[in-house]
Amino acid sequence: MRESTWVDLVEAAIRRSVTISTAESCTGGAISSILTDVPGASGCFLGGVVAYSNDVKISLLNVPERTLMEKGAVSRETASAMAVGCRELFGSTISLSVTGIAGPDGGTEEKPIGTVYISIVGPEMDPITEGFYLGNLDRRSFKEEVSDRALGMILGFI
Repeated sequence: MRESTWVDLVEAAIRRSVTISTAESCTGGAISSILTDVPGASGCFLGGVVAYSNDVKISLLNVPERTLMEKGAVSRETASAMAVGCRELFGSTISLSVTGIAGPDGGTEEKPIGTVYISIVGPEMDPITEGFYLGNLDRRSFKEEVSDRALGMILGFI
């Protein structure tokens, strides 16, 4: 997405008094970084958590250990729980989470490299979670594509 899109997102969030928080696994903070590149983002962005390990997903975001054991870290259920836990942690209007397999290893036949789940949650609603298969991209391209899709979801939500 173009840089102006991020500016539009921040301006729209501020105009509507929407606050945003993020819980990132596979993007390692890239979404938070893109948001904070926009001047004035402090008017809407409360913060983010890079929850790369399962222990952090459990301890900071209250992802149930059972969900991680039964569904895996890269799953619709985990992405949803991360978004809900992040919104509770920060007290934001909306929260977005991402979890996926960037590669070059870690994929399985059931969840190949390039699998990603993005979830967004707001007031009085269940999380909206989308799954994607992005193919076998290099890590930088994977993070960029996931970030673009995630921030597009936020912009659509706002």
